[in-house]
Amino acid sequence: MRENGMQQGSQRHYNSWHGSGPSGHFTDAIGRPFAKSPSRSYAIFSFIFVLLVGALVSTRLLDSTSITGSPNQKLSPANPTAITQKPRKRVEFQLNCTALNLTKTCPKHYPTSMSPRDDPYLPSPSACPEYFRWIYEDLRPWARTGITRATLERANKTANFRLVVVNGRAYVETFVKAFQSRDIFTLWGILQLLRKYPGKVPDLELMFDCVDWPVIKLQEHGWPGAPPPPPLFRYCGDDETLDIVFPDWSFWGWPEINIKPWGLLLKDLEEGNRRSKWTDREPYAFWKGNPKVAKTREDLLKCNVSETQDWNARLFSQDWIKESKDGYKKSDLASQCADRFKIYIEGSAWSVSEKYILACDSVTLIVKPHYYDFFTRGLMPLQHYWPIQEDDKCRSIKFAVDWGNTHQDKAQAMGRAASKFIQDELKFDLVYDYMFHLLDQYSKLLRFKPTIPPKAVEICAESMACKAKGLTKKFMMESLVTSPSETSPCAMSPPYDPSSLHSVLSRKENTLGQVELWEKIYWQNQTKLQS
Repeated sequence: MRENGMQQGSQRHYNSWHGSGPSGHFTDAIGRPFAKSPSRSYAIFSFIFVLLVGALVSTRLLDSTSITGSPNQKLSPANPTAITQKPRKRVEFQLNCTALNLTKTCPKHYPTSMSPRDDPYLPSPSACPEYFRWIYEDLRPWARTGITRATLERANKTANFRLVVVNGRAYVETFVKAFQSRDIFTLWGILQLLRKYPGKVPDLELMFDCVDWPVIKLQEHGWPGAPPPPPLFRYCGDDETLDIVFPDWSFWGWPEINIKPWGLLLKDLEEGNRRSKWTDREPYAFWKGNPKVAKTREDLLKCNVSETQDWNARLFSQDWIKESKDGYKKSDLASQCADRFKIYIEGSAWSVSEKYILACDSVTLIVKPHYYDFFTRGLMPLQHYWPIQEDDKCRSIKFAVDWGNTHQDKAQAMGRAASKFIQDELKFDLVYDYMFHLLDQYSKLLRFKPTIPPKAVEICAESMACKAKGLTKKFMMESLVTSPSETSPCAMSPPYDPSSLHSVLSRKENTLGQVELWEKIYWQNQTKLQS
């Protein structure tokens, strides 16, 4: 009876949605275990008017720069009585390859500080996106104990490099070369952060692993008396690990597969969205990628259209070697926003493709993920994407596409919400702000003074870009930060309290369960129609 009641309730919810219904201190903050009369007014006005006229006449006899005694202030044409500050000349950081070639070292006068601009007209820092609050959760394992040097050193077991920042300058000790250019562009991104906010990034020391899979197991450190986990940075995490997630290398370019830096690519994706209306796009679910990296992707290919079955999916294998020989003519990401639905499925772990798929205005169909990166925990099912069951992909995809093509207004709204999230909450400035806040909060946990290791070398924009070649150099120059930010990083919200975090997780879990019930009802109805 209870199960029947739940199903009837779900059927009503299904009908409503599918029918015409409405469419403090850091360690304290995260230390919980693992929210007047007319006549009088006229007289006063007349008196003030006379004074103002006299003042204006007098000031015509004075040099305009003596109004406040400063030559950097002037009258605003829009409001002659308002005094505004003359814009300060923008500071630019140019690459000095000549000095690097002469000295073989980074420039001695490299900018490591920036005086705050005293301008009342500059905007106050905006609020950070909600997903920034996960920084506190990622760092919670060390909230009580802090991070000692001994704890840090245990993280070098799998790390590719150690990064040290001292007095605004960066030093790297390399342990193992990373795959392709992952380490190169990760370090390049950190150097751009130092250029964007000179003097703001505190002294710190960290270990970074550029491999996909998280390795710091929760079960080895999540019980009373267990040693604190070694702090290890990487690009993704999951619910069974404690690795610290950090923006991936591809934001600054991926030369091996010709993916541009994020700032340029965002514009391309936005332009790609404008090429075709959602209603004019192909009414299928599109996916293109390398199926050989994971069994779940090979399984996805079974959902492709055939002579006997159409699951509403159009799936294509990507041969990157062939694409590189053909000049990546068929891999332009902006040109792949031509379908109403796009599928995201993990590879060997999380995939960098998720942000490109979400930016397309198409309804993103996300096959149940096991991993998260730094921003995806801010996504909500049915708001930003449609969830697809991992163990029943084909039927799940067909249901999602049938629903979207039947309820086009709601489907379009979901696609727009996802692309707006990417354009507004994942713009390049906010990627840097996430990096800043994560490193800033991390540095507060260190219980030792960061020092430059004997085997470390200093790196700077010159030491990396001046000797680079080909697409690597091109992407570095296109993502080079040439001026310090005129505003401070966005303002972080406080950590989640236990009840608010539970509410966020429960909302997501309940929505996922609801979609599964809708699918069950859909296929039950299909069976009845066929019988």
